[in-house]
Amino acid sequence: MFTECTGHIKGNVLIDLSPGSYVHHLYSACEFFQHIIVLKVSDRCILELKRWLDSRTGAFDWEHAAKLHAEIEGNSDQFQDKEGKVRSAIPHVLKCDFEKENMADPIVLPPADCIISVWLLEATCKDQDDYIRYLRKFSGLLKPGGHIMLIGALDMSYYTVGKDKFHAFTYDEDFARKALVGEGFVIDNCKVKKRTAVSDLTDYKAMIFIAAHKEKLI
Repeated sequence: MFTECTGHIKGNVLIDLSPGSYVHHLYSACEFFQHIIVLKVSDRCILELKRWLDSRTGAFDWEHAAKLHAEIEGNSDQFQDKEGKVRSAIPHVLKCDFEKENMADPIVLPPADCIISVWLLEATCKDQDDYIRYLRKFSGLLKPGGHIMLIGALDMSYYTVGKDKFHAFTYDEDFARKALVGEGFVIDNCKVKKRTAVSDLTDYKAMIFIAAHKEKLI
């Protein structure tokens, strides 16, 4: 995904702002960024991700995702190298708080070349103001000219985890585009894929992928 949208998105530092403890979206990232800093809002997610990074007993097995990425790249027998490369690229898994001026306080993060956020905003935002406020915070973590990649679910009102049902922030493509432009981003690519799978675990209508860059100050 780092080549399809804007030709090439690469650099030194990538910040991952995504819920859960999954890593599958970082298998591509490690080919384009030297360092991946992962920010999580949940202590449990941090614990689970660190278990995987340290190859501890009982950690979730992401081997299937590594194999898929390796197959796509034509190196199906090198999936273990892919997992090792992701682990080596992640120097920090840090707690973050969106309500703080410095989300990673007391740690000061280096300016990032890119931020990737997967299914986070719809899970954490209560309304449009929250969405825009969080985008502004994301922008503050980026270098001028830095990129942001958002993967989200459109027109979703709820999602379930186990037996628990959670409210989700509902938005459409037009709002996402206007919010990014309003916070000083230039949209390089936007793709929407309609939902095909049928499930009562969530009610989203489509997935959206947006790649944009932060305008440089003149």
